[in-house]
Amino acid sequence: MSAIDNKSLNKWLKIYNADRANAVLRHALSTTPIPSVINDTVGQYSGTDHTFSIEVKTMHATNQKASGRCWIFSALNVLREIIAKKCNIKEFELSQSYIAFYDKLEKFNFLLHELDENINNDHSERLNYTLLTDGIRDGGQWIMLVNLVKKYGLCPKSSFTETYQTSNTKYSNEILNSLSRQYACEIHSLHKEGKDEKIPALHENYVQKAYQVLLSSYGIPPQNFNFEYVDGEGHYCIDKDLTPLSFYQKYVGDEYIDQYISVIHAPTDDKKYYKTYCIDHLGNVVEGNKIIHLNLPMERIKELIVATLKDDEIVWFGSDVRTYGDRVNGIWDDKSFDYLSAFGANLYFDKKDMLDYHESVMGHAMVITGVNVVDEKINKWKIENSWGDTIGNKGYFIMSDSFFDKYVYQVVINKNRLNEKELNALKESPKHLPLWDPFGTLAD
Repeated sequence: MSAIDNKSLNKWLKIYNADRANAVLRHALSTTPIPSVINDTVGQYSGTDHTFSIEVKTMHATNQKASGRCWIFSALNVLREIIAKKCNIKEFELSQSYIAFYDKLEKFNFLLHELDENINNDHSERLNYTLLTDGIRDGGQWIMLVNLVKKYGLCPKSSFTETYQTSNTKYSNEILNSLSRQYACEIHSLHKEGKDEKIPALHENYVQKAYQVLLSSYGIPPQNFNFEYVDGEGHYCIDKDLTPLSFYQKYVGDEYIDQYISVIHAPTDDKKYYKTYCIDHLGNVVEGNKIIHLNLPMERIKELIVATLKDDEIVWFGSDVRTYGDRVNGIWDDKSFDYLSAFGANLYFDKKDMLDYHESVMGHAMVITGVNVVDEKINKWKIENSWGDTIGNKGYFIMSDSFFDKYVYQVVINKNRLNEKELNALKESPKHLPLWDPFGTLAD
């Protein structure tokens, strides 16, 4: 078939009208979202039962609001549990805005650095095109969080609170992206004129402009603060005159955060298991760690997660949650949404092919806080989301194990849990992948 003609349209319309179920579906969809119409509660694996055989007790769900900071919220939700256990705190939040401030500043500088390095290529060349079209976004990955925390530290949310712009990042992002593209235009003009020596000063000038945008939009980050809290026994406590770095080193520390690595499930032909992969031209802190992933089979990934949960630790992970989800009730389950009966097609096809053909990528980061194992078989996972506490079970979601197999792509695991084969894989030089590889996407 090359062109759509009226004969084909009339034929297909006749087939459509012959099935009365299509009229019922059309009427329902005219006033109701598709997921609500095709939600198959009979097919659900366990309904909305929030009972788990292994569960880590955690704090209240947080809310990233109209921003793509899920990777920051979820990572800080992991770190706040470490701090809370040390201090015996029942409820506590770290400042997501503080990390987001420096992430945007570092991303801006990183992007300008990449444009500088690739100046010999035209703006339409694929890397330059990707850098300029992707631009500055909210999203990120675990290693990017590590780079920021080790350089700038952490602070309690009370020391650097949310503003409208931190919770609604669209407009400040537009300004930063406009600045980065103006910079690209200017350095290419200078390069054509043989005036490359002027580029470093121009680079610094533009980073200063971005800094000013962030100061006005996010506020001025604290240099010193007091850490005040009431512990679980009702005692008032105060740790005075901390800097963000001293707070981080005292309550978390490099010795903790350096133990964690990114593990991916990539069943594609270009990525072998028990090998590491580095995404080129992706990051935030220019001098920071490169984004490197260890690829492992899914069953091994689950073993590592369950072992972590059994030790009363939670797990940061990345997934695709765009389909097969009930946001109101807090369920992700591919068996609960019947696209086939409604539209004659399933949204899922082989995970390998979904990655290769851009159907599915890791787009949202959350925290695994529990798992249900019945007769030595997993059937569901407890997920701490960052979409507020008015949905799901006070912000916590259920993910079926079937959905987990199909749409989970990345987890963060302590290296101490790896076996000899996996540890040896970390010692090997990684295979380098282009920026547009599926695992070059950012969770937002």
